[in-house]
Amino acid sequence: MAEGDARATRASLRHELELVEAESAQLRESASRLRRQIGERSFGPIDESERAALITAAEEQEALVDSLETRREVLRERIEPSG
Repeated sequence: MAEGDARATRASLRHELELVEAESAQLRESASRLRRQIGERSFGPIDESERAALITAAEEQEALVDSLETRREVLRERIEPSG
């Protein structure tokens, strides 16, 4: 691979890394906000099925964060190989 191509690839990977980190932070905050609202009952009175759905939504967001963090580590390794 030519040096220019490698530089372009690293730049592309860095851009993707920035996007992944931003999305991860956004999802993490959203899940945290949801959990706070559930705990504070700021949605007002809700039944147990609605509460369960909100908890499930927070858990799904947290699972997406885990996936994005794995992707972040892969991107970091591709940008700066350790070996």
